[in-house]
Amino acid sequence: MSDTKIARATRSATPNQVLGLVCVGVVLANLDLFIVNVALPDIARSFPGATLESLSWILNGYAIAYAALLVFFGRLAERHRRDHGFLLGIGLFTAASAACAAAWSVDALVAFRLVQAAGAALMTPASLGLLLASFPADRRGGAVRSWAAIGGLGAALGPLLGGVLVAIDWRWIFAVNVPIGAVALLIGWRRLPPVPGHAVPPPSVWAAALVTGGIGLLTYAITKVNDGVWLSLPVGGCLLLSVVALGLFLRHCLRSPNPFIDPALFRTRPFAGAVLVTAPFSAAFGGMLLSIALYQQEAWGFSGLQTGLAIAPGPVMVPLTSLLVAGRLIERFGALAVVSAGLLCFAAGVAWWALRIGPTPDVPVVMTGIIVTGIGVGLTLPTLMGVGLGALPPSSFATGSGVLNMVRQAAMAVGVAVLVAVLGSPQDPAARVAAYQNGWWLLALMTLVGLLPAWLFLRDAARPAKAWTAEATR
Repeated sequence: MSDTKIARATRSATPNQVLGLVCVGVVLANLDLFIVNVALPDIARSFPGATLESLSWILNGYAIAYAALLVFFGRLAERHRRDHGFLLGIGLFTAASAACAAAWSVDALVAFRLVQAAGAALMTPASLGLLLASFPADRRGGAVRSWAAIGGLGAALGPLLGGVLVAIDWRWIFAVNVPIGAVALLIGWRRLPPVPGHAVPPPSVWAAALVTGGIGLLTYAITKVNDGVWLSLPVGGCLLLSVVALGLFLRHCLRSPNPFIDPALFRTRPFAGAVLVTAPFSAAFGGMLLSIALYQQEAWGFSGLQTGLAIAPGPVMVPLTSLLVAGRLIERFGALAVVSAGLLCFAAGVAWWALRIGPTPDVPVVMTGIIVTGIGVGLTLPTLMGVGLGALPPSSFATGSGVLNMVRQAAMAVGVAVLVAVLGSPQDPAARVAAYQNGWWLLALMTLVGLLPAWLFLRDAARPAKAWTAEATR
């Protein structure tokens, strides 16, 4: 053993210290999914001529790349040392964050966000592998729950922290990652234990390119609905290429001996149901979070800080509801009832805005809706993860969680694109109110679509959500 390896082995972190280190990466990855929403109007002012469509790719580019690369890098992480994968992901994310802070155009910012997403997609599965290898079997369930809860807290803090940083300068929403990432990189290099990989087949680069291109082209085509160019040759060509790419991706998954996504996962009804409910719900969630942040700043003239403060209670309700309420409700009423209640809560919160929000600032109306939607998210998403993964064998846990997160992120990008298409470019306050009301009604309808697969596939999924983590990691 070399002197470097001996020195690292003797300075290895304790399991709780490993948990703390990997949670830094997870918080950064989740934070950047939501922190940008409140900053879009300020970013637009820095780049004259930027449209909502082009700005939406700051969100969608990150979500699509993160979605597709999460499974790809998750499979790669299984083949190589987890500590190296995590550190490489942190380094890539930190460097891309610095580049985002220095971006000179919207196109440059979108490009650097793609690199950021690649870093996040690399460090997320590697962090989970480090965690499972560092804790004894009887403590892994609690460690993974803590990992998930802290990641959820990072997402919850996104709008509020984004509002605070935008009050200084929007570039700080990216620059703040740099010192945090640098410290985590330094400590991680000195203290993380070496965790070797396993001899598993490498993922298909071709399949990753197909699913990324297919979702990206579909998202672009959707944003053009309100531009009057839906049937134009470029947009129609993008839509056709999207269908072809996604069709080829499906064919690969069904026929390849080493599929990017194993179709056998979907033979498990609770997992298939979780995926089918997650897709429309996450699309509505992505559109909801962007819509309320934009409306307060465009229609009411709120600052980023005011917007972040107004919507902060909703994200905070997500971890509170999931950790304190959802598990008990599942034990008493079953997973189907909790998922249904969550979908209805979320739809009700969005419909409340459609009914009550007008051209005059009304923060209580915003906060009421965001709290109800936050409760809906806290009931729905953790329960879907629980019943979906809990029904899989332990050997499929990592792959199944990657697929669910991939669907969630891709659907969020599609939801943002749908919202952008519905909003269009209203020219006066009345038209703006009508456009947002239409958008909120559509998001509520998208949410309720999830009730159908929930009732078809989750009727027998009555296992407590808190059980899946311990069972899946034994």
